[in-house]
Amino acid sequence: MSITFFPSVEKCTSEGREKDTLVTDLDGTLLRGRSSFAYFALVAFDVGGVLRLLFLLLASPLAGILYYFISESVGIQVLIFVTFVGMKVSDIESAARAVLPKFYSEDLHPESWRVFSSCGKRCVLTATPKIMVEPFLKDYLGVDIVLGTEIETYKGRATGFVRSPGVLVGKNKANALRRTFGDTQPEIGLGDRDTDIPFVTLCKEGYFVPSNPKVKAVSTNKLPKPIIFHDGRLIKKPTPLMSLLIILWIPFGFFLSCLRACAGLLLPTPLQYYASWAMGVRLIIRGNPPPRIKKSKDQSGVLFVCSHKTLCDAVLLSTVLGRPIPAVAYSLSRFSEIIAPIKTIRLTRERGSDASIIKQLLKEGDLTIFPEGTTCREPFLLRFSSLFAELTNEIVPVAMVNKMSMFHGTTARGWKWMDMFFFLMNPRPTYEITFLNKLSYEYTCKSGKSSHEVANYVQKVIAETLSYECTIFTRKDKYIALAGNDGTVMKKS
Repeated sequence: MSITFFPSVEKCTSEGREKDTLVTDLDGTLLRGRSSFAYFALVAFDVGGVLRLLFLLLASPLAGILYYFISESVGIQVLIFVTFVGMKVSDIESAARAVLPKFYSEDLHPESWRVFSSCGKRCVLTATPKIMVEPFLKDYLGVDIVLGTEIETYKGRATGFVRSPGVLVGKNKANALRRTFGDTQPEIGLGDRDTDIPFVTLCKEGYFVPSNPKVKAVSTNKLPKPIIFHDGRLIKKPTPLMSLLIILWIPFGFFLSCLRACAGLLLPTPLQYYASWAMGVRLIIRGNPPPRIKKSKDQSGVLFVCSHKTLCDAVLLSTVLGRPIPAVAYSLSRFSEIIAPIKTIRLTRERGSDASIIKQLLKEGDLTIFPEGTTCREPFLLRFSSLFAELTNEIVPVAMVNKMSMFHGTTARGWKWMDMFFFLMNPRPTYEITFLNKLSYEYTCKSGKSSHEVANYVQKVIAETLSYECTIFTRKDKYIALAGNDGTVMKKS
């Protein structure tokens, strides 16, 4: 008996299913792709680094041979062992919560999603370790029950082995379904391969999902909950070929990033723009940068209020302006303060103290501030702190956005001192800096508006320029969601 014995999922009606229970496989069924290698690779690189990714890539041919010619279960066990052995369980859980949801959400099968989203109760059966898939399935898709392979642990670390009854394939899926539902028979079962037959036959209606990797994925804006916060270094899904390219590029890319960083640190500011272009860092300037203001006793410097993308923001802003502009930010490691070619100051989040710092710097000249911390990677903008609006009326909003092809230049959970290097490791990183019009009198606190109104207006004009959506989330919300802390970088006494 073959899985194609069942009718195609296209023939399953989605009307009147509000009280029905659906049970579905994950890879190749709810997701378009049948291979889970890329998701194991994401965990391997995020938690274990490039060497772990290399070991996984070297083991993948063996896993593939075992999977297709010997045993599906044994092939998956090889991937689980190489990926997880020795890892802290908390690190795996963190990667599953902060890194994987974005990539899973971009691979949903449209026909499976049509049926899945119409049912009142949903259960996912998968050979993938439960620890990897549960955060995405429950938090973003509203899955009620997740049945996946359970990994063995010892003193808070994964051993690389799986718990009894083993990898959830074939009869193990059917047995897990019986233990969960008992004598109750789910209405719909979805599968994509012959090893799904045992659990699909336990459902009242069974359907198979034909393999079609070219089918267009479900748009992420149709998900019940948008993925606003996302972490991890890799931009593209690490397929075996992409993983190989990443591994081969990293040694050369790190050397290139060091050259680019040295150019920014050692060359005079007026020459940095040309050096950036020569080394492959593209800077696009839009709008009209304000000229240097002649200082007077009664006039403060210009406050550049910027959306924040990476630690390179302030440096590149100074580069395009042709003069060093001091910067203040809420999250700055000691290492970043030391190597920065411009004056950088970490704010304390004590409003009175921070206000004094900003006022003093504005008396000395122009200043850059990032009032919301690092923005989200998705098209959302975090809520701005209102502190800056109270201190000056000379406010110039600056919309900053960057484009990368291989690595993200920020992280909430990893080593933040490596952010600059990861951004500069991209083959051709691009920064687009848009200078907006200086705030007119009626939009400043001097006209009677509150600091919150001014901050919200600045957030709105920057978001409109970037085609981002404003949110009420703060930087603290982002770090709690991704890293389990408030993102404060503590100063050592």
